[in-house]
Amino acid sequence: MKKPIIIFALIVSCIYLFAQQSSQLQASKARGEKVYEQYCLTCHQKDGGGVPKLNPPLIKTSYVTGDKKKLINWVLKGSTENVLIDGKYYSNNMAAQDYLKDNEIADVLTYIRNSFGNKASAVTPAEVKGVRATIK
Repeated sequence: MKKPIIIFALIVSCIYLFAQQSSQLQASKARGEKVYEQYCLTCHQKDGGGVPKLNPPLIKTSYVTGDKKKLINWVLKGSTENVLIDGKYYSNNMAAQDYLKDNEIADVLTYIRNSFGNKASAVTPAEVKGVRATIK
């Protein structure tokens, strides 16, 4: 008799935790979309398609869905190089966005990693803080 109750309690707990994580992801994405519209949209476009040979697309590219630390570092430091991404070169400079708060960077990267057809894990403010601490 106790075994079914325990199993039921575990299932309910898992559903609750999943719903809570989903809610947090949606809230982060909503905040991130606002940051994207303010700071990223001009270069990467409304649909995340970028500008050929200038600004890379954010649609299903390995650098968006791949290593979070590399992506965070890119946002914090910017880029002045001709960059190869998924077989194509992009030459427009990206200014460092290090003036953004850790939670703003986490939210905008969570938005990008879960929009434009992307499905990747969220970025946390703690991860941004950790990468920021290695820069200087």
